Amino acid sequence: MPGSTTLGPGHGADAIEHPDAQRLASVMKELHRLLTAAGPDRITDPQVAELCGGEAHRREEFTDWVDRVAHQLEKAVSR
Repeated sequence: MPGSTTLGPGHGADAIEHPDAQRLASVMKELHRLLTAAGPDRITDPQVAELCGGEAHRREEFTDWVDRVAHQLEKAVSR
């Protein structure tokens, strides 16, 4: 579909509109910044645990995932 980004695990796909994909990329970039920031803007470990279903030890994995998805979305919407 023109103007959309396709998402899916391989057996099926859903599409989101291009502006929504751009906005999601922006949100993911900001989330990554907040995860890696120093100082009062940094997302705390308890907040990360909430985002990770109660597993605080997953901060590094979550941060890496957010960064990877942000870059994939940026790449997808720049085409």
